[in-house]
Amino acid sequence: MDNHKKQMQKYWKRNIRTLLILLAVWFIVSFGFGILLVEPLNAIKIGGYKLGFWFAQQGSIFSFVILIFVYVYRMNKLDEEFDVNEK
Repeated sequence: MDNHKKQMQKYWKRNIRTLLILLAVWFIVSFGFGILLVEPLNAIKIGGYKLGFWFAQQGSIFSFVILIFVYVYRMNKLDEEFDVNEK
């Protein structure tokens, strides 16, 4: 019983660590690239659009959707590792 509790604490810590890393990436992309670094990024144009504008309007949304898929993948791996999956 005590071993199971330790395993679940370890599982929870790894879950929180994954979540914090993904939220940090999202913060950097949405706030950092979309607001703080918008002027330097606007010097770069891709497809006729300024890169800072692209990050502010679409890049943060695309990155958020990608991070959702990364989170699902990582959590499925973590569930299998700790044998808490639904299979």
